[in-house]
Amino acid sequence: MPTYIAFLRAINVGKRMFAKAAIVEACEAAGCTDVETYINTGNVRVTTPLRSRAKVEAALEKAFRSAAGFEVPTIVFTPRELSRVAADADELAEGHDGLRYVSLLKDAPTAAAVRKLDGAGKEGERAEVRGRAAHLLLGDDYHSAKLDNAVVEKHLGVATNRNVKVVRTLAEKWGG
Repeated sequence: MPTYIAFLRAINVGKRMFAKAAIVEACEAAGCTDVETYINTGNVRVTTPLRSRAKVEAALEKAFRSAAGFEVPTIVFTPRELSRVAADADELAEGHDGLRYVSLLKDAPTAAAVRKLDGAGKEGERAEVRGRAAHLLLGDDYHSAKLDNAVVEKHLGVATNRNVKVVRTLAEKWGG
């Protein structure tokens, strides 16, 4: 059975609390096995008989809605895709001393949408889009950055943001 890594968007922020144990139960209710979570920000590895990313996302979103009581947009990658995102992040790190984040995209963006990100950040900030990942290369302070996940979503659609350290750790732990 295939394995997928699911990234849950906007949980454990404000009133949108969704505990790891409840996430595991919801994944199992969706027919997944070998469920494992990593930190409490919505990173989940599952094995499922479903064979398409869209079907896995839909099944998990339905189960999460039922368990959490609110919509939980879910972005799914294969282990190989996640490893590629981490490798791209490492490649883009060369020559960049600031903070780095990755906005993981639900859908692959069009070239026209990607062009809209050019110049969206302040001086010293840029986004590099590779496949379904927008790599954000920022300055030294995330909280003063103009280029963030909200800007990415405005131009590229549903996304969830992780720092590069988390992406790399997950790729080492669950990647293929």
